[in-house]
Formats: sequence, structure tokens, C-alpha cells
Amino acid sequence: MIDPWLTIIGIGEDGLAGLSEASRKALREAETVFGGERHLALSGVGSRGRPWPVPFDAAVVLSCRDRPTVVLASGDPFWYGAGVVLAEKLGSDEWMAHPAPSTFSLAAARLGWRLESVTCIGLHAAPFERLIPHLVRDARIICLMRDATAVGNLAKWLTKRGWGASLLWTLEALGGPQEYIDQHRADLFSEEIAGDLVAVAVWARGTQGIPRSSGLPDDLFVHDGQITKRPVRALALSALAPRPGERLWDIGAGSGSISVEWALCGGTATAIEAREDRVANISKNAAAFGLAHRIIVVTGRAPEAIAGAEAPDAVFIGGGLDSAMFDAIWSRLSPGARLVAHSVTLETEALLGGLHQRHGGELMRVEIAQAAPLGRYRSWEAARPVVQWSTVR
Repeated sequence: MIDPWLTIIGIGEDGLAGLSEASRKALREAETVFGGERHLALSGVGSRGRPWPVPFDAAVVLSCRDRPTVVLASGDPFWYGAGVVLAEKLGSDEWMAHPAPSTFSLAAARLGWRLESVTCIGLHAAPFERLIPHLVRDARIICLMRDATAVGNLAKWLTKRGWGASLLWTLEALGGPQEYIDQHRADLFSEEIAGDLVAVAVWARGTQGIPRSSGLPDDLFVHDGQITKRPVRALALSALAPRPGERLWDIGAGSGSISVEWALCGGTATAIEAREDRVANISKNAAAFGLAHRIIVVTGRAPEAIAGAEAPDAVFIGGGLDSAMFDAIWSRLSPGARLVAHSVTLETEALLGGLHQRHGGELMRVEIAQAAPLGRYRSWEAARPVVQWSTVR
């Protein structure tokens, strides 16, 4: 790269002493230096410093284009930092970066934790529910925190959900002369934390956490009875074959249970539901599993509700399929996209039979019965049969 106008520098609590010569040179030559108040104080740039706007707006940096400019961020600017936001808006010849050790690296080094086995998560601008998919026995988690007050709130949140025996480490001013680390138990936490807190590390001790197999218990979801039941949901998810980063259309989503389990596998989902009360249930379930950022809830009916939606990698139709809906959805699918449809009515079953004949795939009828009391004895109580058609475009 020849003379990029923007340099993105990771700075730690040790300030200028921890920077490379290339970083210090860029700071000396910069006309403008952007950063948080703490970053600017550590760098000693004086009147050339400009605090970040709140909320962050990359436009203020771009307004300095073609003039020597530095952006300061904590540690590694490309791990929960401003680096990616800026790089996405610039040509590769416009910027360069000098990262420092991230907060996660420093925390793991202080605690002696194997970093590749640790969950690293940013809670400075996200709800605590983001932890839910990661909370299992003996999980080790490092969290970036918004402020000192959030630490006590996190301890209460963990305790309320059965993780009160977890150990917490508060990590303040990591890498600097004022570094301080203290250990606590979540349900006994009552300390005042300094304002320069950086992160919290959690060693999870408590309940078992959420199973990671397909087909979570029905009682984990808020629903009005309109839910793809656990064993049938497991079959649907097996056919949908979720992969990290993929997108699902969940049509006639009901409680959103399919969307939730898809998102737990690392994908994103658009849950489409016509009834307002069920839309509310989907939103509650997405939030309760810490997946509100991965599940978009749309009120309406397909195909109208998906007119502007980005094409999916998979589609699940829990009910209400007709020929017009199928044609509209099928035309939007790219080669390799999966479609799974369920039916409990004879009319839709006949439609699925015809679609299977035209497009191939797998057609099966699922009949499930559960043991239930019958007087002094037990007998089999059958659920409605479900017909499942699954295919690949």
C-alpha cells in the first residue's frame, strides 16, 4: 500500500508505550485523530483529537478522506471494534491497520484460559440473553461490558436463571498500570466496580443449559398450541439441514420454534405469521433465546409478505400451502435451496403428493402416538398424522 490516508490503530491501557513505531509515526503525522475519550487521553494527541460521535458514525471519518487521519480503537479494531465498519466503506489502498492484543487475548492470558475454547462475546451493546446459547456447564466466556453497573446486573441475571454458582472475574484496565482483576461468585456479587472496567470472564456453573440437538422441548417456547411439536420439528430440521450463515424463510411460523432452532445453528431466519398474537409469541421466543438479532418477524401472509425478502437457502412451510404460494416461492429459490412443507389436511396432502411427483424429493407420512392414562391403565394416544415433503431446488 502506498500512503493510505487512514490508519486504524489498536491501543491498550499502556498507551504510547505499547504501540509499534509504525503506529507512533502515524499518530505524529495525522492531522486528525478519532477515538474515545480514554483513547485520546492515552495517545496524548492534544487538540488534534476528536471524540467519537455517539452513536458511532463512520461518515465523520470519511469526511477527512485523502488527509492523514488516525482512528484509535481498543486492542484489536477488527474484533468488536470499528475496523470492519470503516474497511467496508473504503478501498483496500485507502487504509492500513496496526492491531494490539485484544481484550479477549489479555483476559485469557491473565486467567490461563485456552482462548480457542472460550466464547468471546460483546455485551456492551447487546442484551444478556445473547449468552443463553453459550451457557452450559463449565463453559468459559469472556464478555465485553458496557459499564461497571452492567456487571452487577449480569450477576443478578445469571443468578435468576440458575447460574448463581458461576465464577465471575472482573477485569479492569487490562494491560495498563492500573490493571486489577478480582474473582467473585455470581449469587454473592455485591461489590462496587470502578468506571474503567473492560470485561468480565464467566466460568459457568449451574443448570445444564439448552440442548444442542434438534427438537427442543415444547415447554421452552411461548405458544398457544400452534407449534411444530418436538419430534416432528426434529424431522423438519433434519430435512432443512441448517448450516451457519444460511437464511431461512419460516412461513406460517406459529410460535417460531423452527426459526429459533435454525438460528441456534448459526443461521438467520425470517418468520412470517399472519396472526398478531402469534407474532408477539415469536418475538418473545426470539428474545428469550438471545436470538432477536438473528430472527426477523414479519406480520403477513406468503407470498405477499416475502415479496421484498432476500432469497433464502431453505424454506419451511408449516401449513397453509396452496399452488399459488408454492409457485411464488419456488420461483424465488436458487439451485440447491431446500424446501420442506408439512400438511395435516387431506387437501394439502394431495397437493404435496402431486408436487412430489413433479419435483421429486422425499415424501413421508409421520404418525406418532404417546403413552397416556386410560383408566387404571395406559394406552397409546395418537397425534394427527403429518405428511412431510422435502426437496432441493
